[in-house]
Amino acid sequence: MKYAAAFSMVVVAVALAGCQREVVVAPAPAPAVVAVPGPAGAPGATGATGETGNTGNTGNTGSTGNTGAMGSTGSTGATGSTGTTGDTGATGQRGKTGDTIVVVPAPASR
Repeated sequence: MKYAAAFSMVVVAVALAGCQREVVVAPAPAPAVVAVPGPAGAPGATGATGETGNTGNTGNTGSTGNTGAMGSTGSTGATGSTGTTGDTGATGQRGKTGDTIVVVPAPASR
């Protein structure tokens, strides 16, 4: 029952809200600014220090240097001298004349 009464009050409030007229209110004029002479005020506080910026990017690595040129090849050495010819050896003794050999054929077998 409590819910029914509360619901009917909400319905009545919504119905009445639909019947009201809108009232247009004009804005109030801005107040006039009046300068009053007087002693200067104390200086304001120093503002907070700003954040430190990001670190910059690392630079690129330099290029590798060129390889040095190869040295020239050395000269070929001189050819050595030919040795002297040796002495001729002594002549050997003459050999003996050999015996004469006669070959006789074997008799034929029967």
